[in-house]
Amino acid sequence: MSYTIAAQVRTEIGKGSSRRLRHAKKVPGVIYGPGKEAISIVFEHKDIINIQENQDFYTSELTIALEGKDVKVRVQDMQRHAFKPMIEHVDFKFA
Repeated sequence: MSYTIAAQVRTEIGKGSSRRLRHAKKVPGVIYGPGKEAISIVFEHKDIINIQENQDFYTSELTIALEGKDVKVRVQDMQRHAFKPMIEHVDFKFA
């Protein structure tokens, strides 16, 4: 199964910026990998909360639609809220 997530490049970096994004129902994230520069991104919480319930989400190659380009990635790490059904941050690795 293939998964696609629409995202935007994030210009504001830091704890305060990430907190404001989470309150706006958005999820901050980063895409990184060897030999490539890291890209800070942000996407809608609703776009990932449903697809992450599928088991193959964590092992499949995902497509992130990032400003007109498709970037192939895999989930490296995901931080969740302690007791709310909420994702706080996702790390992706270039595939």
